[in-house]
Amino acid sequence: MKAKTRPSAHPAARSTPERKGSARSATPKWPYGLVAALFIVLFWAYSPALRGPFVFDDEAWQLPGLNSPLWVWLSGGIRPILYISYWLNAHFWKDDPYPYHAFNVFLHCLTGVLAFFIVRKLLRLANAPYVNLLAGFAAAVFLLHPVQTEAVAYIAGRSDSLSTLFVFSAFTVFLYRREPAISWTVVAAVLLLFGLALLTKEQAIVLPALLLLTDLWWNPGFSFRGARANWKLYLPMALGAFAGLAFFWKLITSATTAGFALKDFTWYQYFFTQCRALFVYLGMFLMPVNLTLDWDFPVSKTILDRGAIVGLIVLLAMVAAAWHYRRRFPLASYGFFVFLLLMAPTSSFLPIQDTIAERRMYASLLGLLLIVVDFLGRLKISRNALAGVCAVIALLAAAATHARATLWGDRLALWQDTVSKSPNKGRPHFHLGMTYFDAGRSDLAIAEFEKTAQHQPTDYNLLVDWGLALDAQNRMDDALAKLRKAAAMESTAHVYTQIAKVYASRRYFPEALSALDTAQKLDPNYVPTYVYRGNIYFNTAQFPAAIAEYQTALKHQPDNQEAFENMRKAQQIQRNAH
Repeated sequence: MKAKTRPSAHPAARSTPERKGSARSATPKWPYGLVAALFIVLFWAYSPALRGPFVFDDEAWQLPGLNSPLWVWLSGGIRPILYISYWLNAHFWKDDPYPYHAFNVFLHCLTGVLAFFIVRKLLRLANAPYVNLLAGFAAAVFLLHPVQTEAVAYIAGRSDSLSTLFVFSAFTVFLYRREPAISWTVVAAVLLLFGLALLTKEQAIVLPALLLLTDLWWNPGFSFRGARANWKLYLPMALGAFAGLAFFWKLITSATTAGFALKDFTWYQYFFTQCRALFVYLGMFLMPVNLTLDWDFPVSKTILDRGAIVGLIVLLAMVAAAWHYRRRFPLASYGFFVFLLLMAPTSSFLPIQDTIAERRMYASLLGLLLIVVDFLGRLKISRNALAGVCAVIALLAAAATHARATLWGDRLALWQDTVSKSPNKGRPHFHLGMTYFDAGRSDLAIAEFEKTAQHQPTDYNLLVDWGLALDAQNRMDDALAKLRKAAAMESTAHVYTQIAKVYASRRYFPEALSALDTAQKLDPNYVPTYVYRGNIYFNTAQFPAAIAEYQTALKHQPDNQEAFENMRKAQQIQRNAH
């Protein structure tokens, strides 16, 4: 008799026990030793990055100030749950990067546990064999795949991992409900988790579509009957999705790095580009050998540019094949649509300045793993042989992640690697130059800043940092030229304090004070202005004036250590003089 392949029961009712060989067996005992070993391997894989420094825009979230109260951190109004997590790190550990990295790994562990339960339930719905083995394998790969490194080792990548934690939590509650018709208690739990996910990162808006797809596929099987029965969930979720869209609409339409206001390309050009990019993501999953922090992936300006039409045709063919074979391979075809759904917020029509970023695969990896476990479960091999194959793949993934985390633990090595893979993109050269500058190699920094200018328009930040590097090489005139050019581009208190710093280091004190006067007029609350002026007065033995400047700085920023220490020194000199 031909095996029945169509799913025919709702998620809450169907269950498939573990299979040993070809016979069904009772629910197996939990392999606690293997679970412990997995988490030990996980922490080993990420251990090189735990002590790594803040990189790229990791410090951008610190802008409210490490010692600021929570309400200051939340005053921006965007992603409040994410900023609460950052505030907790800052409140207890200030600027020590280790706890931030460790917290990211902890979140990753929790999400991996949820991935196990999600995959296990879906395997049971598909009547697959070796349920716990394959679910454990999927969770291990989710935790150890090197493409996840960016979302875990990159502190700014927490937005992806934390929002996915809430999305997977809501999905788990939905899958493990007791009855096919969802109860109000479960609705409340799913909506709460959905709200937390949305307030962590906007991409969570795809969750209603994921749940709807799941009902369509499994409840009772390729039918809208289950979805109609669960209207009490989908109606408020739809309203919540629209509310979320309204909440983020200003960001979507006005942001400079993502949204429809992006000037680098249009929404349809971004779509054409993503028709190619999706295959790069698939390549990252299958063969993660060329990962990089900053991809140099060109835009397809038209459907015929750079093979975008080929990508679109192949993608449509894959969608058609997945739908055609949905009854023969229900889990694999479902996994493919899950992958597309979870990629959709960042890889479809909404333009984002970075056309590819590895952390965008963090959640969507789940869909690809469902395809893998479906086909692994169909292999005609023994359970022990399958377990061996799974273990080898997981260990290879762990080794690759350890190597990738080693780069994330070394800022210089990370940017050197990035430049080698994206040599024609300006941003990696800029960050490599900044890394050289911070390491005291201003000569190498200048060379990288020059390369940056060759590959992108010269902007304010590049000019300021370039000028400071030239100053470190005792090229004062060249440094001032860059800083004045930056001031002409953006007249800020910051650039004038840097001009003052260049003058003061050569004891051109009148010129330095004049620049500081300009800085104060531009922004009376900019603290470095008073610190630098206090330093000039200190170095010219005008101690009462120096103390007054330091006191002004401390009034604006009570925890400014430089102002506090120098004020104490000036006060001690005054006391000794009397």
